Amino acid sequence: MKHPDSAISSDRTRLRIGFILTRQFTICAFANFVDVLRLASDEGDRSRAILCNWRVLSADMTPVTSSSGVTVQPEERLGDPRRFDYIVVIGGLMGELEQVEPEYTAFLRRAAMARVPLIGVCTGSFVLHAAGLLDGYRCCVSWFHHNDFLEQFDGLEPVSDQIFVVDRDRLTCSGGTSSAHLAAFLVDRHISKAAARKSLSIMMIDEAMEADRPQPGLPLDMTTSDPIVRRALLLLQQALDAPPTLSTLAARLKVSPRTLERRFDAALNMTPFEAGKRIRLAQAERLLRQTQRSVTQIAQDTGFSDVSHFIRVFKATYDITPENWRLKRTSSA
Repeated sequence: MKHPDSAISSDRTRLRIGFILTRQFTICAFANFVDVLRLASDEGDRSRAILCNWRVLSADMTPVTSSSGVTVQPEERLGDPRRFDYIVVIGGLMGELEQVEPEYTAFLRRAAMARVPLIGVCTGSFVLHAAGLLDGYRCCVSWFHHNDFLEQFDGLEPVSDQIFVVDRDRLTCSGGTSSAHLAAFLVDRHISKAAARKSLSIMMIDEAMEADRPQPGLPLDMTTSDPIVRRALLLLQQALDAPPTLSTLAARLKVSPRTLERRFDAALNMTPFEAGKRIRLAQAERLLRQTQRSVTQIAQDTGFSDVSHFIRVFKATYDITPENWRLKRTSSA
């Protein structure tokens, strides 16, 4: 993934990033991170790498295929990590993380020994922890991979209620859009707040989010180790505007409706319907807080039959109407 004027790395360069892409990496997380750097790097709109410099690193220069099938050609061999201000590991599909070659693990350990800060994006944090480089650090993991992390690693409690975590010289984020916010944090730190704001604005992201902004997704008390329930929760989260019926959900998971209800009761002490409602209300709360969408539009976006139904359910849960909830949040901000 070459960028214009890629050879430029002069005295004006304030931020140098080296990327390691795992097999089946998430291209959205990578692209968001890189585009923030690109848009902040030039003083105009020509995408010149003046203030930032970024390189995709490789042990053998073999092209790396993302989870979407798009392939990226590395630009430099691993070499000396000290030529970078940060090394960023972009993770992806869980099954591929065990295939990280030892050359990359050794490179990351050399970087840590040289006190080069390390960044884990998406499941890149799994790679860092497997290399023994997150011991004693707080670590951000997507809510969807929270239990995967607990199953694989002992002695570290992942943070799944923030979009990214900065703990000294280890930075981790949940992936997706949060990688843009972590990149903006670095641009703010090394270049300027105006450059960070410019990048996000051009990418149609309203504002830079602080690290402790909650991850959009499941309510934290709905995490479970039951694989059927976890898959059901993901399906519910992915179908906010058109919630599936119990029978449809059970058919997708190849279990009976009664079995699915029993699994939800054992894992979360609630029905699939109640879980879906809570997920949709959590999304509605996020939209009320972070957007200017009307209550009617939010009701449609979160799968309620009509706005009056949404208002009744919201008020029964929060003891306040959506509009008054939004006004209260605005006045206290």
